[in-house]
This record gives sequence, structure tokens and C-alpha cells, in this order.
Amino acid sequence: MSAPHAFTSETLGWSAWLDTVALADASPGQTAVLEASHPQAKTSDYYLLLVHEPEILRQRSGAFNSIMYAPGGLPRAERELASTVVSRVNGCVYCASVHAQRFQQLAKRDDVIREIFADPETAGTTPRERAIIRYAIDLTLHPDEIGSASIDALIEAGLTRAEIFDLNHTVAIFAWANRLMLTLGEPVFPD
Repeated sequence: MSAPHAFTSETLGWSAWLDTVALADASPGQTAVLEASHPQAKTSDYYLLLVHEPEILRQRSGAFNSIMYAPGGLPRAERELASTVVSRVNGCVYCASVHAQRFQQLAKRDDVIREIFADPETAGTTPRERAIIRYAIDLTLHPDEIGSASIDALIEAGLTRAEIFDLNHTVAIFAWANRLMLTLGEPVFPD
């Protein structure tokens, strides 16, 4: 593994440490799962690695896409904010860069992203952002300590029941996503 890099919102690549499926050798089932997973899945080492187990990738992509892109509930930008926080706390430079970019595109600002990369513990420009960030940190680091007071803090910050469900799902899926990214390959930085 290469030397650690600072968190960034630059576009990064990702390189698998295990053999990937060559697209030309993919079965029709694997190809179908790649096509349903992500627009760039056929060129991504990550997806070409995970498609060794096409049914698991299909389930993972379905859950991920439902959590991150479903209408209603937590606004997309705030899902991306929580994803960035979890990725930063877990040390997943690649995921943090991808979801920081998405937050910036949706929110049209990067102030809170700079704060998260510097110190997630003090990040947030509004009480609502601070509550989302605090909850994402706490659920990532100490899930056993989440209780009714944690939920009450989110309600006090203005989150609805549906938004709290979405926040929980977002934090949870990134526990999984980050661990896959961190243990199966590494980010590739621009020259």
C-alpha cells in the first residue's frame, strides 16, 4: 500500500489488490449486474472485482442505490454529507473524495467539506449540519452508545422520522462500503 494521502475532493481512481473480471470474459449475468449497478461499473476496478460474486453485487448495488438515491426523506446533499463524514472517520480517502464532490455539486458549496476533512468533530455550518455530522460520527465509532437521546438531538435539529431513517441507512451502508474499499484495494491519486 502506498503512503497515506490527505483527504481531498479531487477525482481519484481506485486499484484492486485482487484480480478483477475482464469485461470481455464476463458472463451475461455478470454483465447485467454491472449494467444495473452504476454507469461506470464496466470500467471500475471496484465493480469489476465485486462482480466475481454477481448476486452479492446485485444486492449491494440495489441497497446502495435505494439508500442514496430514493426520493423523499433526507435531502440528497445531506446523504452525501453523512457519507463523507463516515468515510473521513473510517479513513476511506477514495469514498470521502467521491461523496465530497457529490455534496459540493448538490449543495453548491464546499465550506463544510473543508471542515470535515480538517476535523469532523468540529465541522458543520448550521445546527442541523452539526447534528447530522455528530450522529454520523457517533454511529460510526460507537454504535452501542446510540440511544433515544441521540435521536432526540436529531429531532431537535429539525430532522423528521423519514430523514432519521435515511441518515441511519446512509451511515450503515458506508460502514460496509468503506470496509470493502479499504480492504480490497487502494485509491489512485492524480500525478
